[in-house]
Amino acid sequence: MTDIELRAENHVLTVTFNRPEQRNAMTWEMYAGLEKACEQADSSPDVRAMVLRGAGGKAFVAGTDIAQFAGFSNGEDGVDYERRITTVLRRLEAVAVPTIASIDGYCVGGGLGIACAVDIRVATPRSRFGVPIARTLGNCLSGAALDLLVRGFGRSRATSLLLTARLMGADEALAAGFLTALDEDVTTATATIVDGVVGQAPLSMWASKQALRRLHRDGPDTDLTDIVSRVYGSADFHNAVASFLAKQPPTWSDHH
Repeated sequence: MTDIELRAENHVLTVTFNRPEQRNAMTWEMYAGLEKACEQADSSPDVRAMVLRGAGGKAFVAGTDIAQFAGFSNGEDGVDYERRITTVLRRLEAVAVPTIASIDGYCVGGGLGIACAVDIRVATPRSRFGVPIARTLGNCLSGAALDLLVRGFGRSRATSLLLTARLMGADEALAAGFLTALDEDVTTATATIVDGVVGQAPLSMWASKQALRRLHRDGPDTDLTDIVSRVYGSADFHNAVASFLAKQPPTWSDHH
């Protein structure tokens, strides 16, 4: 058993954070393993979705393992750490296939950053969300983590989470639009979503993800010509038009 496990099956790469006794708190090696998972998802033509989950039923990820900070001696150590976190979050956000967080329990600190960087989030009603750094370590977040937090919850709720250090309940996270669904059986609920996305056009989903990232970065006038050209010039698009006219279901083949 390793602290982060990767399993590819039925077009899905499942990433399991596997330190249940530590509530799946992340080590440097686990962050590196998450980056490796992103590379595997993008390089494998067979992978059409990536699922992230935590082992043990108590936490998705309860932040970074505090023991990792024991060797910090000055501010530059903190700057290097936040740069590392930024690299991981940006890499996860850039994965070409749909990414889904299957959350059961605590999703806090760096764990919430990971959840913010994926596309779809499903959770159990007992799950809790927050960034309680103001009452735990007294540290701060990188710009990338703050940006993802604001996009996930809105500025007002993100500010409240940071300043009050409170943990948000799953119902509020659903109402805020952060979660797609709540379900006691989060594994089945996640599988239902995954079954939907793996049967859809890979290039269409890739294009949506790429375009949304550019729109956030560059604004509504960003040039999407290369994305549009690639999708409309693909064999999948032309085959799907022919299938529709023939009243047949489309068959997708193009990789992202």
